[in-house]
Amino acid sequence: MSSSNTEPFVKWAGGKRQMLEALGIRMPETRKNYYEPFVGGGALMFHQKPENAFINDINRELIHTYTEIRDHRDPLIAALSSMDQVTCTKEFYYQMRERYNDKRKRKDYDTEMAALFIYLNKHCFNGLYRVNAKGSFNVPWNQKKTVASMDIENIKHISDYLGSVTITCQDFEAAVEGAGEGDFVYFDSPYAPLNPDSFASYTKEGFAEEEHRRLAGLFRKLTDRGVLCMLTNHNTELIRELYGDFLLEEIPVRRAINSDPKKRTGTEVIIRNYGEALVTPAP
Repeated sequence: MSSSNTEPFVKWAGGKRQMLEALGIRMPETRKNYYEPFVGGGALMFHQKPENAFINDINRELIHTYTEIRDHRDPLIAALSSMDQVTCTKEFYYQMRERYNDKRKRKDYDTEMAALFIYLNKHCFNGLYRVNAKGSFNVPWNQKKTVASMDIENIKHISDYLGSVTITCQDFEAAVEGAGEGDFVYFDSPYAPLNPDSFASYTKEGFAEEEHRRLAGLFRKLTDRGVLCMLTNHNTELIRELYGDFLLEEIPVRRAINSDPKKRTGTEVIIRNYGEALVTPAP
C-alpha cells in the first residue's frame, strides 16, 4: 500500500467518507485481490490503497476519468488549470456543461472530457451526478465562484496509485467474474430507496429492484466460492429481506442533503459473509 494521503477526486452520491472507519475495521485482515464493482468516488479504495485492486463502474464517463488520470495525468492537469483561470460564473458553468454534453453525445472521450467531468462535479449543486432521460448531465450551478476544481498533488497521488489498478466499465457480475477464494469484494451498490415506491439512479439505465435481487444472488454465489464479501446500503425492508441470512449491522449516518433537518440522520447497513459483529460509534 502507498503511504501518501489520497482523497477521491469527485464527490459522489452515496460516497462512504463518513463510514471509512466503520468499513476499515470490518475488512478482512488477510485477503488476496481487492474488487470494487461499484467504485463511484472510490473513498474506501483511496483510503486503504489495496494492492492487486480491480475497480469497475457502469458509468462510462466516470471510468473514463479514472483512466485519464492514470494514463494522461499531465494533460488533464493542464486542461483543468486552464478552466480554473476563468471565474466560474453562471454563464461559464453552463457553457462548460453544454460542451461536456456535446462531447458525450458525440462520444468524444478525450482528456478534455475528463477535465470537464471533474470541473462540473466541483462546480455543480452538491457534487451530484445526474442525467436526464436522454443521458445529458443536467445538474445546476452551485452559485460559488471561488471553488477550485482540483488539488494537483492529490491528482498526482491518485495517478501514481492507479498505475497498478485494473479499471473496467461493465456489468457488476462481469466485474467480479475472476474473484476466487480468499479475494475480497466490496459492494457499494446504488441505494435501495427509502421510499419503496421509487427507484433513482445516476445513470439513465437505472438500478431497479430486480437488479438488487440479482446482486443478492451474486453475493451468495461468491460466498459459495469462498470470496469474502462486504456490502453497504440503506437500512430498508428490501435489503434486510435479501441479506437476512448474513451478518447485518446497522450503522448511524448523517444525510446532509435532505431538505428536512429532522431526516438528516439515519442508519445504513454493513453486510458481510465473514467475521463478527462490532460496535460502531455514532457520527
